[in-house]
Amino acid sequence: MFLSVPERQAGISSYNSPMAKTFYRRGPDHRAGAPVTFLDVRRRFQFRTIEIGRWVTEPEKQRSASLFYDALCDLMTILGGTESLVSLRGTLALQYGIGGRPGVSAHYTPATRSFSLAKNAGPGSIAHEWFHAFDHYIGEKLFGEAHRGQFASKLWLGRDDAVRHPLNDRLQACFKAILLDEKGAEPSELFRCSVRADKAAGIQYFSLPEELCARAFEAFVQDANVKNAFLVSGTRESEDAKLGLYPVGAQRERVNRAFHRYYTSLGRALRLAEE
Repeated sequence: MFLSVPERQAGISSYNSPMAKTFYRRGPDHRAGAPVTFLDVRRRFQFRTIEIGRWVTEPEKQRSASLFYDALCDLMTILGGTESLVSLRGTLALQYGIGGRPGVSAHYTPATRSFSLAKNAGPGSIAHEWFHAFDHYIGEKLFGEAHRGQFASKLWLGRDDAVRHPLNDRLQACFKAILLDEKGAEPSELFRCSVRADKAAGIQYFSLPEELCARAFEAFVQDANVKNAFLVSGTRESEDAKLGLYPVGAQRERVNRAFHRYYTSLGRALRLAEE
């Protein structure tokens, strides 16, 4: 979407370049209009590492660094958290234009705790892959050290011995809103639609709890007041959305409320701890 100068001054911006598409954004100016590099991204958020593919040109590096910087700042704003939340206390690595997989625009690798975006097909996937990283990171916090390296969402479906803590209670409320119906007794409509999509495709992917929860998180991020199409897109009008692979209606509202309560509380706790 191309926007006029007055709209840009009001905090709405669009990114345009002959080498890539335009990404709609509406949110605060996090860098006073100044250019940034991936070194700035790493320094601000304290990512463990940032790797850039050798086929990414210098102009692409400059442009994508600004896109990543704004997207990650927008994510931090939406979550009400801190830089350490975005990088998961410096344990998360970022790759751009490197380590791609055929037919996959973005992916999270648990073994290396890194999320990767393809150079041309990854935009819009940051929120989804970041939640995979968070879900993986938080598993041991929810169920104890014995479950290090496992997705919290998957553990939640099969266990009832979560570590008692107000934050954990709110995280479990998120999983319940996503995976179960309003009464908490049967699979949610989102889960049922995902199972149908898997059966139609002859795979088991959409109904995996970690995938269900990442897509629900995408919807929460896209519904926020801050808008950034490089961070997230497609939860309402895409083909996946038409198949019911994102929360809709009353369930979407429940999921959004649960995520808001959890991340608001988590952000407050992190800020107090970092003061």
